[in-house]
Amino acid sequence: MMNRALRMAFLVLCTLVFLRPCLGQIAVTVSFGPPALPVYDLPPCPGDGYLWTPGYWAWDPDYGYYWVPGTWIMAPEPGFLWTPGWWGWETGGFIFHEGFWGTEIGFYGGINYGWGYFGHGFFGGRWEGGVFRYNTAVLNVNTTIIHNTYIDRTVIVNNTTINHVSYNGGQGGITDRPTPEEERAAQGRHLAPVAAQQQHMQAARSNPEMRASQNQGRPAIAATSRPGEFSGEGVVKAREAGAPYHAPPNAPGREGARPGENAGGEPVNATHASELKPHQVTTPNTGDAMLDQKYQAQQQKLVDKQNQEHEQLAAKQQKEDQQAQQKNLSAQKQQQMEDKHKQQTQQLEQKHTQQTQQLQTRQAPRPSPRPK
Repeated sequence: MMNRALRMAFLVLCTLVFLRPCLGQIAVTVSFGPPALPVYDLPPCPGDGYLWTPGYWAWDPDYGYYWVPGTWIMAPEPGFLWTPGWWGWETGGFIFHEGFWGTEIGFYGGINYGWGYFGHGFFGGRWEGGVFRYNTAVLNVNTTIIHNTYIDRTVIVNNTTINHVSYNGGQGGITDRPTPEEERAAQGRHLAPVAAQQQHMQAARSNPEMRASQNQGRPAIAATSRPGEFSGEGVVKAREAGAPYHAPPNAPGREGARPGENAGGEPVNATHASELKPHQVTTPNTGDAMLDQKYQAQQQKLVDKQNQEHEQLAAKQQKEDQQAQQKNLSAQKQQQMEDKHKQQTQQLEQKHTQQTQQLQTRQAPRPSPRPK
């Protein structure tokens, strides 16, 4: 029970995961902001029709912040532009707003990602007649190969403010708000990140060198010419960190947390549902006895359902284990079944964590109205 309590305390303090409307994706809330944006050079555009998508810090509950290198991506449709994702302070934590493709540039937190993304809009090029024209004053384009280019240096002169802050709001964050045009763009037709972008992100997630806990805000692979290509001539290393990186003591991936454990020392890689400890009800203390009773009943209902799902999955996995023993499966088949059980168990626990945090968010005290 103590380990369970420590684990839940860590999850509440460091990472809250819950469903939000974000192009159908799971949004993540983190209690501390991402590192500053690293300083790096722009790799050359690999060919006509590719658009620059800036690098950003993503989050993993086991490893903390990790860098997703900037890369050139083929536009999914003519006329579509990329609005970068961004971190913003909201309701007591930093929430990541996923980037999207659309015919207009939306709000990306006022973050100065550079290379045409100076906080609002995009100044690295424009679509004309179904063809993307590159502004070579901003982007690295070989004009002997790509001829649909132009030069507009005024966008650089008008965007000379340089900072490496990677989030909006909170202490030290960017204070910009969306313009009416950006708000309208948010309501338009969107496309989620394409498959190449998703694969690029997963490759970064699995690469230990991308983790802020190891690279201290200066990734060895800051940008690439093509998505997923993390070696070769098209790879650009960060010249320096945007600012000194100081992760809080409870951050995942910090030195002292052993593999397979989060920063609180609690195992996070249960293989079978039978290894999961029962969920517990926390005693509400709102100062209103009737409200506390209501909240406790809601928690008890959720906990009973979650523990029942533990038992159901554990029984199913145990039955499959018994059948495997009777069939005398090969070592390879047994390992495949173990991997499946591990995935089932962790997906169930992740779902339960989301449910618990959603309920805690609904039960959290509401701020008092401001006096008029």
